Amino acid sequence: MENWQEAGFGLYLHWPFCQSKCPYCDFNSHVAATIDQTRWRDAYLGEIARLGAETGGRVLQTVFFGGGTPSLMDPDIVADIIAAIRKTWPMVNDPEITLEANPGSVEAGRFHAYRSAGVNRVSMGVQALNDADLRRLGRLHSVAEARQAFDIARHSFDRVSFDLIYARQDQTLSDWRAELHEALSMAVDHLSMYQLTIEDGTAFGDRFARGGLRGLPDDDTQADMYLLTQEICAAHGMPAYEVSNHAAAGSESRHNLIYWRMGDYIGIGPGAHGRLTLGTTRWATEAPRAPGDWLKRVEAGKAGELAREPISSADQATEYLLMSLRLAEGLDVNRYKSLGGQDLDATKLAQIVDLGLVETSGNRIRTTLNGRPVLNGILRALAA
Repeated sequence: MENWQEAGFGLYLHWPFCQSKCPYCDFNSHVAATIDQTRWRDAYLGEIARLGAETGGRVLQTVFFGGGTPSLMDPDIVADIIAAIRKTWPMVNDPEITLEANPGSVEAGRFHAYRSAGVNRVSMGVQALNDADLRRLGRLHSVAEARQAFDIARHSFDRVSFDLIYARQDQTLSDWRAELHEALSMAVDHLSMYQLTIEDGTAFGDRFARGGLRGLPDDDTQADMYLLTQEICAAHGMPAYEVSNHAAAGSESRHNLIYWRMGDYIGIGPGAHGRLTLGTTRWATEAPRAPGDWLKRVEAGKAGELAREPISSADQATEYLLMSLRLAEGLDVNRYKSLGGQDLDATKLAQIVDLGLVETSGNRIRTTLNGRPVLNGILRALAA
């Protein structure tokens, strides 16, 4: 069995457009006055045909419409794309087909149309349950609109996830505790909780550099918020299966698990990344980031990706280390060795175990609850 098959095969489609650019966002998203959705549909279909010719015999397990704001896509366009995917690849009996949505860009008829198109899971960008903080985050929806959209989603789909951002300006630990309990009272089966990070090149990054982004919690408070999140979510039956993601048993994001378990996945759309094993070589793929450049390239009959880069065995092992230790299930030492040809450094591992930051059990290495907040340090030590 090829190594990627241990984790599966998925397809990611990037819709690069949003109604507005959030000040914290460093994703490849853009605001456009007009969008010719038919042109974009045809470009996606062309890329599906091209990549399907290389991988058409594989069984596809997941599809993820990400962005940007894919809930701005016409449901008929989504239906055409899903129909083409089903004609191109054999699929598992119950594929996970996810669409990201913003509360301000959906209504009942649109969600029902996405369901009819084949979408069976929605991930909603709620981000905060506080109107003042939503405005600070540049969000266009209110808490009331988020709740309304969530109610529509849970009556339209069996599986619904939503995102929250914590460690926001002037947010206290007690504020986050109350908001978390409120979120869990709404949650269906999955929550993603992300600590606010200030990225270079964003509006928040520029503001922070000028000393204008005040009231951010200090490092100790941020760590306390993270640990509180683990405690409360676990008590509500939604433990962390990944550093920032919580789910009821069996409701984990199967698509994201393909990434974290280092399976193969196709990336289609501006800036989309992929990993493909063809023959004996694993390739990294990346598409041009600018939407117009990507669209013109595909319409001219060229591949919608830049030159592929082969990934060495050592780099594959490192990639698996970086991804797998994000997961509660941890790293399989046998798979790590099969990828890179050697074991992890036993001395470094023993030192980290002695510090109580990771634990070993059978052929698994996992981060502990105390280790997860300092995961980046653990990874730097083990990958060095």
